[in-house]
Amino acid sequence: MQGFVLLLISLGLTAWGGQAQTLHATEPLGASADTPVLNYAEQMPAFAGGDEALHRYLASQIKYPAQAMQRGMSGQVVVQFIIDEQGRALEPIVVKSTADDFNEEARRLIWLIPRWEPGRDKGQPVRVRCTLPIIFTYRR
Repeated sequence: MQGFVLLLISLGLTAWGGQAQTLHATEPLGASADTPVLNYAEQMPAFAGGDEALHRYLASQIKYPAQAMQRGMSGQVVVQFIIDEQGRALEPIVVKSTADDFNEEARRLIWLIPRWEPGRDKGQPVRVRCTLPIIFTYRR
């Protein structure tokens, strides 16, 4: 019987208050922007079709890292990124990870993600910091 890979993507998309330890950040989010980045907006950014559509999209784009698959590894990566006023996902960084093998794949998934409905505050589109935990599970 052949082994198979199951990818679980936790859909706990939330605003991030910056309380977790940053493990792999290379630069602060929003450092190059002229406008502030909010941790919370009256209307948070939303992926078109909601959490189910986000899960389907990420699951269809995943490339399970070869070394992790060979070693039968599972892991979790928490990626933080900005959804800007146009709904683009920008500046993905890994803020927490249980296995480095998955970090680049998690960042790649965020770079590829289609535009979101941007967050709004007082009726205006705003930049919002978001966090998405992605769980990689290998099963035989």
